[in-house]
Amino acid sequence: MKRTALLIGLFIITGMLLSGQRTSRDLEGAWSGKLKTPSVELQIVFRFTITEADSIKAVLDSPDQGAFDIPCGEVTFQEDTLFVDIPIVQGSYRGGFGSDTLISGTFTQMGIKYKLSITKGAKPVVYNRPQEPTPPYPYREEEVTFMNTVENFSMAGTLTLPQGEGPFPAVVLISGSGQQDRDETLFMHKPFKVLADHLTRNGIAVLRYDDRGMGKSKGNALKATSLSFADDAEAAVTYLMEHPEINVSKIGLAGHSEGGLIAPIVASRNRNIAFIVSLAGTGVTGYDIILRQTADIMKASETAQAEIDETLAVNGQLFRMLVDEPDQRKFPKDAMEWYGRELDKKGLTQEERQQKMAEFTRGLLSVNNPWMRCFLATDPALFWSQVKCPVLALNGDKDLQVSHEVNLPAIRSALRSGGNRKVKTVILPGLNHLFQHSETGSPNEYVTIEETFSPEAMELITSWIRKTMKMR
Repeated sequence: MKRTALLIGLFIITGMLLSGQRTSRDLEGAWSGKLKTPSVELQIVFRFTITEADSIKAVLDSPDQGAFDIPCGEVTFQEDTLFVDIPIVQGSYRGGFGSDTLISGTFTQMGIKYKLSITKGAKPVVYNRPQEPTPPYPYREEEVTFMNTVENFSMAGTLTLPQGEGPFPAVVLISGSGQQDRDETLFMHKPFKVLADHLTRNGIAVLRYDDRGMGKSKGNALKATSLSFADDAEAAVTYLMEHPEINVSKIGLAGHSEGGLIAPIVASRNRNIAFIVSLAGTGVTGYDIILRQTADIMKASETAQAEIDETLAVNGQLFRMLVDEPDQRKFPKDAMEWYGRELDKKGLTQEERQQKMAEFTRGLLSVNNPWMRCFLATDPALFWSQVKCPVLALNGDKDLQVSHEVNLPAIRSALRSGGNRKVKTVILPGLNHLFQHSETGSPNEYVTIEETFSPEAMELITSWIRKTMKMR
């Protein structure tokens, strides 16, 4: 799972303001710092420019996530205090000068606050990504568009075609949760670009596309669910079915994380799907996925067991209430009343109670949406049991986001319950959720690992597709 927002955090002034007042000109230039969250550390870069009218303009970069030139809204600077509104990520930053080159403050997103200090002139760290392919490629690339006819909007992507004459077997790549571009860019990695390159060099055409509302794809993701995203993936299949260089009897799906749920949704209703590759795909409900993910990541962060237990108990009840109460207005009221009663039992001070209630309220904001409701309640077994095509399901043994221990057996069991024996499940040693070789599997490692996609995993995927599709 990777459904995290683009950025994380807000800001409150943490230091005393200096007596020497500065001007907006002192802000001009690039300021960068590191935003530390419980699960990951992100570089943040603000770039300030001053207009002829002496107003301040700003853009925000999150290099680790491959996000650049995010437009900021209102920027104010008074009495050495900086405030930056960032509406596109539902965030803001507020800070005060600690020196001529240091601003200390807080970054906020969706009510969640993290301390963030930014330094003037500091350049963001550039990470090496040796696997990322560069032109010229030994294959053809086409920029393509296709229609989601269910909701009537266009989507955009890249189709890579092997050298030689077709028709070619083909695979549609389906990204995980959160809005991703066609390369599934995460932490300066482009796993789908790397995988597409490897597959196409080995005779398999690949279509990868921008998620709805991302890049050049239209559509609205705000009210979309996994079922909506399945319509997007099926639209990509329909496009390939009409392409003259694609073998219509050999079109498959490869889904990563939530994409590994979307793939069986499509295949359960579309018998044109020739195969599925599940890359850390889900076999149990989102409710079970998220609670297991939370526990595994907290343990990897050496969180005390008592805190883990409390977090799981609170989140478990919150998720049950979310699924049971479809009214998005009634749910927060009921949830806050329940949590208030729970806090009353703990004998907390007023300050401690207020802090916990504030944290709980921020959590409500992040989960009270159609996607989360659908994901928590959906049982992938309902779809896997209807899949009749061959399936290759892969997981890394260090995946802390989608555990192989519960998901691979569930996928195999559901397929076999529907009579499908054409399934191969593989646990890959040393690999994390992004299929990188890792030390612990913690999301904190994703950005610092140079490897984008394990070569042995890509070779396994390629050889399995070639064998399954009877390619020479």
